[in-house]
Amino acid sequence: ESAARVEGAMLAMFHTSGRVVLGKGLRIARPRAGEHGNYVNYIPRRGVRVVAQSQSQSQSQSSDSTRRLIRVDAPTMIRSRAVTGVPRTVFSAAVSGAGVDSESSPTSEGRDLSRLWLQNTMTRKKEVFVPRDPAGKKVQMYVCGVTVYDYSHIGHARVYVAFDVLYRQLMRLGYDVTYCRNFTDIDDKIIKRANENGESCDALTDRFIEAFHEDMTALGCLRPTLEPRATECVDDIINFIERLVAKGNAYEANGDVYFSVDTLPAYGALSGRKQEDNRAGERVAVDDRKKNPADFALWKTAKPGEPTWASPWGDGRPGWHIECSAMIEKMLGPTIDIHGGGQDLVFPHHENELAQSSAACGCGAHSDDENPFVRYWVHNGFVKVDSEKMSKSLGNFFTIREVLDKYHPYVLRFMLLGAHYRAPINYTQRALEEASDRVYYLYQTVQDVRDVLRDAAVEENAKKTAPLVLDAMKLAGETETLVFEALNDDLNTPAVMATLSAPLKMMNDFMTTKAGKKAVGRVDALQSLLSSVEGLMDAVGLPKDDENVILPQLRAVALNRAGVTEADLLAKIEERKSARDAKDFAESDRLRDELSARGIALMDGAKDAWRPVPVVTD
Repeated sequence: ESAARVEGAMLAMFHTSGRVVLGKGLRIARPRAGEHGNYVNYIPRRGVRVVAQSQSQSQSQSSDSTRRLIRVDAPTMIRSRAVTGVPRTVFSAAVSGAGVDSESSPTSEGRDLSRLWLQNTMTRKKEVFVPRDPAGKKVQMYVCGVTVYDYSHIGHARVYVAFDVLYRQLMRLGYDVTYCRNFTDIDDKIIKRANENGESCDALTDRFIEAFHEDMTALGCLRPTLEPRATECVDDIINFIERLVAKGNAYEANGDVYFSVDTLPAYGALSGRKQEDNRAGERVAVDDRKKNPADFALWKTAKPGEPTWASPWGDGRPGWHIECSAMIEKMLGPTIDIHGGGQDLVFPHHENELAQSSAACGCGAHSDDENPFVRYWVHNGFVKVDSEKMSKSLGNFFTIREVLDKYHPYVLRFMLLGAHYRAPINYTQRALEEASDRVYYLYQTVQDVRDVLRDAAVEENAKKTAPLVLDAMKLAGETETLVFEALNDDLNTPAVMATLSAPLKMMNDFMTTKAGKKAVGRVDALQSLLSSVEGLMDAVGLPKDDENVILPQLRAVALNRAGVTEADLLAKIEERKSARDAKDFAESDRLRDELSARGIALMDGAKDAWRPVPVVTD
């Protein structure tokens, strides 16, 4: 096989997991306790070599196990010399993220990847997506939104980038998607913050809803079809609770209304918790008015200083869980196709939501019931910061805006896409710096190719196309197939992002190497490769940037991180030129290294005098 073909095959196996020890220019992936498999050395921007096999792995391991066990920490190109003997079928292999249960993430063999497969939290397995619409065209998706009392954090970015990719893929598959994402605009935290600020809850929530929209737009997330607010649906919430009381699934206690979990035998189906596990403790408040400690509030009686609404049980306000059940029914109907959110919502929020809705509408609690409330439950993994849980108390809590002060929004999006949506992701400065480097490389290569195509003369039909061009055409087609299949395989974005490496390298070969520049059919090859790369970008929400505004933005943000203005940098470049002219190479090197340490690489003799580079302090 050609080098490009083998690289493409290996990239299909690639994912961004593993615990990686990082040094200067070399990273060595070590097996975790209890793991086995092939691990790799990674040389930045030069490739990956398989260098070791853990002792617990059989020498006669199968190709299937090989696919699952290659682990590295960021998308890059894999050298073909390390992977001889890789079978052709690996092009459609699934790539699972770190922390994704391998039993629930089998390889893609045996699955029709012309169709979408999703991991269903309810059934704990991947299932082919079949919408409930008899015509198979309409899809209803609900994703839990933010509680708007503060700026959104990187955990929110992770959720909504993941479901933005799903939204895009559903539309690419031809579905008519109604995507609903709510705002919780009445909550204890909102009331507390508004009182602290001396403003109304409406003023507070309006401000942070606007800020949330700005953040999502910056990250390239499409606006959902519907965005209901809880306060707009209070009458619907009250009616919903009245039905539960009438059916015997809820009861009133001194102005509060609780859902009775004992009335629903299926309670716990989503989270896997048994009724006996639901005792007063960490997540269950002690309250003598409850029939069961696990019973949860549907309506809360009025308290001083809180906004309230009139209800059959007296003035009060809705509980958190009931909001989503009522909004789903009002906006989408009693049953839906997909319900999404973070793993932290599985219990209690989604478990309680499932209980309320299945009891109220008489629909099934389990996904395989004849008429389930939700057909597919989809949840994304957690975000850690430097391998620790993100928490304000630990001082490692970052809002999206804090990140975007130093990095371009598409750098954060690129980093998030580098991990499987169900896997935990480790947010680090190193990950952002490397994502920034890859994003710059992507957009610089795309822009360079456009410049070449704009200036290239029309090629005459040649009798014999260069082999390099034939390889490029083949790679372009395989890239498009791999991207489509990877996204259909439970949104395998790590495989998609890794797929960028081979076509980008080949594009640069056509622009920089002697053989590439002279290759017959070069223009057609570049056009095909560019089309495949732009298709990939569109699939994961990275804009094609026809107006070339992103590269200047990336450079501006890099200068901001470096703490220098463009005028300062130009002065430094001129100062270094003077040192070189005076043959003071020590001073020239000092100036170059000083800028490099701040993320600015000087490019002697290149079209651009400088470019951003990663800066990471261990």
